[in-house]
Amino acid sequence: MDLIQLIPWAIFGAMTIGAWVLIGYFTSKSSRASERLDELRDPTLRNRDAPGNKSGGVGAMLEKAAPTLSKALEPKTELEASELKVRLANAGYNSPNAPQIFLALKVALGLGGAMIGGGYGLASWGMTQNGLTSIVIGGGIGFYLPETAMFFIRRARQEKIFLCLPDALDLLVVCVEAGLGLDTAMRRVSEELLDSAPDVCGEFNMANMQLQMGRPRRDVLHDMGVRSGVDDMKSLAAVLIQTDKFGSSIAQALQVQSDSMRVKRRQLAEEKAQQTAVKMIFPLVLFIFPGIFVVLVGPAALMMINGLLAN
Repeated sequence: MDLIQLIPWAIFGAMTIGAWVLIGYFTSKSSRASERLDELRDPTLRNRDAPGNKSGGVGAMLEKAAPTLSKALEPKTELEASELKVRLANAGYNSPNAPQIFLALKVALGLGGAMIGGGYGLASWGMTQNGLTSIVIGGGIGFYLPETAMFFIRRARQEKIFLCLPDALDLLVVCVEAGLGLDTAMRRVSEELLDSAPDVCGEFNMANMQLQMGRPRRDVLHDMGVRSGVDDMKSLAAVLIQTDKFGSSIAQALQVQSDSMRVKRRQLAEEKAQQTAVKMIFPLVLFIFPGIFVVLVGPAALMMINGLLAN
């Protein structure tokens, strides 16, 4: 093996060693003074030694390296930062550090993809255009992988909220008509539907927590609609804001909103049922009809072939 063939392996080894050094640097244990300063900046870190809050390995490394890695991708304006927070909140990530960790994850996966693609490309093609292209492709795939995963997570969560919201509203109407206040009714619904509708209950719990902290109900309900990203939740928040502003009946407004959501869900189900006949054409033509054709026409075709061969 000559020197030219060893160059790609040497480059890949140097990149691997550099990444290992960075991981060891970020995961090194900090002093107690630094930990106390971190706890003063973020009070949630005080419970990190609890049995259920211990994190280690790559998660701890990424959490420590997030400020450094995410600095290159930090939003330049408040509008961009707000859009990123809303997208993460729609996916269910409401932590204050979620944008920073998300951007750091994009950078880390981008570097990891570039290393993997570069190692494969340099080992296969050497220092050629194909080898350099593999670095770009690997880095691009790793960089956009968190965006793709967040898109699917957000869409699945919004669909769950849309399907579970009418049932939660029905129970909310029962609680309000029984004499409970809106805050208490939301808390009761969160306790009863925690297993069947965890996403809706999570939104209600967060709204209750913000109300207990003294935030205005109008702002809390508006944030709940924006945080969910579901049009029905936004319309529910708007209805509750209007009823609280004008002093109308909350139970009647919730009943009307629940009926409209249930009708909408039934119409979507009927629409998908009507599309079933059209969607079944393609598997029938591609998979079912050829098998039926072989079973029905195959024996006749064999008899014709045997008759022609006999003649």
